[in-house]
Amino acid sequence: REGVYVFDMCQNFAGWVRLKVNGEAGSKVTLRFVERLNPDGSIYTTNIRAAKATDTYVLKGGGEEIFEPRFTFHGFQYVEVQGYPGTPSKEAITGCVMHSDMPLAGQFECSDLRVNKLWTNSLWSQRGNFISIPTDCPQRDERLGWMGDAQIFIRTASLNMDAAAFFSKWMVDVEDAQTSDGAYADVSPQVPWFFETNWENGKPGFIAAPGWGDAGVIVPWTVYRVYGDTRIIKKHFASMELWMDYIHEANPDLIRKNKVYNNYGDWLSIGADTPKDLLATAYWAYDAMLMSRMAAVIGNESDSRKYDQLFQDIRAAFLKAYVSPDGSMEADTQTAYLLALFMDLLPEQLRPEAAEHLVDNIRRHDWHLTTGFLGVRQLNPVLTSMGYADVAYRLLNNDTFPSWLYPIKNGATTIWERWDGWTEEKGFQDPGMNSFNHYSLGSVSEWLYRYVAGIDLDPEIPGYSEFVIRPYPGGSLTFARAEYESIHGTIASGWTLDGDSLALEIKIPANTRARVFVPSSDIGSVSEGGMDPAGADGVTPVDYQDGYAQYLVESGSYRFTSVIAN
Repeated sequence: REGVYVFDMCQNFAGWVRLKVNGEAGSKVTLRFVERLNPDGSIYTTNIRAAKATDTYVLKGGGEEIFEPRFTFHGFQYVEVQGYPGTPSKEAITGCVMHSDMPLAGQFECSDLRVNKLWTNSLWSQRGNFISIPTDCPQRDERLGWMGDAQIFIRTASLNMDAAAFFSKWMVDVEDAQTSDGAYADVSPQVPWFFETNWENGKPGFIAAPGWGDAGVIVPWTVYRVYGDTRIIKKHFASMELWMDYIHEANPDLIRKNKVYNNYGDWLSIGADTPKDLLATAYWAYDAMLMSRMAAVIGNESDSRKYDQLFQDIRAAFLKAYVSPDGSMEADTQTAYLLALFMDLLPEQLRPEAAEHLVDNIRRHDWHLTTGFLGVRQLNPVLTSMGYADVAYRLLNNDTFPSWLYPIKNGATTIWERWDGWTEEKGFQDPGMNSFNHYSLGSVSEWLYRYVAGIDLDPEIPGYSEFVIRPYPGGSLTFARAEYESIHGTIASGWTLDGDSLALEIKIPANTRARVFVPSSDIGSVSEGGMDPAGADGVTPVDYQDGYAQYLVESGSYRFTSVIAN
């Protein structure tokens, strides 16, 4: 419309704009902030709900003025400007990005520009939501520290950025929000109006959600694993015990159904209804397993044994309630299989069969994912570790709905809250809950680092003093590489594929070592620096198994080559 201008920042982010303007005293310039446009080019405000997302500046006159708000921020890609004296130039508006001060820790790149954009989008969503606390979204009237979102994304978050201090601080908020009887909140910090005005049968409605409250256990474990620091476990162990007692006292039959005031299930899954008690019980078992391991880490052997027994007991109850003798699940959903496999809830003999059922489900959905928040993080890692890397790559490469690349094909610069946030057939989804900057579904970046590029933690040793490099070349990629700034220094892994010839270049920091798995269809084809690895400095051959030549490699830079089967 006349006098209305819309600036496209070309990136969805959290922050504000710096306005440059020259005009008469008393002139008023109004700025409005949104993520998307309507088909006619006007700003789309419906999904920000009650958020005003508006800045107003009144000119004093007398030359160029610069306005930059000091006490607010917005989540946006587009800025509507009204009341500007004359026609604004491109330089009239400058976007200013805001996030907690977390140095970049990781970098990923591959031969598929769409996948590079996916990784970049996950990083931008982290920037836009890691502002003092891990919020769900920066644009609408919410900005709450949703616990489920945080635990789903923490492993990706710690690979993208140095998140140790951020999550250590947030765990104080998590414990502060815990109820006196041990329930963790669904959001931390707890917001009084949100907590007090949502009651169910006389109980607060926003506590103890499975997959959300469990962040109180998963986050300390992950911080310890990544950074090797036991302090976060020691500081919050009593709080975590209260949480475990809270669940156990309410569910003596070891199926988690009671004192669950909100059970969001596999939030925003696509046409897949995983039973909520199955999800809840799986997470409780996973909590028990992590509690056993954390107790052992801090030297509390009696509690380690206690929680290991609890894990075994919940596992047995889970098997009896939800798993058939052929490895199929009561709920034939992708998320049911993923949690059972990822959380070690199946006996060894049923794991391959369950993985087959998972792949059959994906096949029946025309090789598309159906997972929501609670299944998406485990999807590609579980497929790859169970021998179905080809299926994981097939899911990655999809650009039809629902998939990770569908939003990118349609202009996304951050991760969407919903797979169907916007579709060609229906346009915008439910405006009551439709963020376009919401990091949970971007947890696939963990797989890009750990499996595609191959940089991973040792299963038994925290903090990357010893670690694993095991890439899984696949899909249509001809190269992939990543760097990660560990607490010991820079770890790098990059592979290039030329026909059946593979080159793997790695960097191991000083005072560390790695177990390196070189993909190869013939161990005799493997060389390092042009020579037999057995004679290379710093390289000790270990084994050859399942298409990988394994070596123990000391600090330094190395270049392995091999031949792999097409």
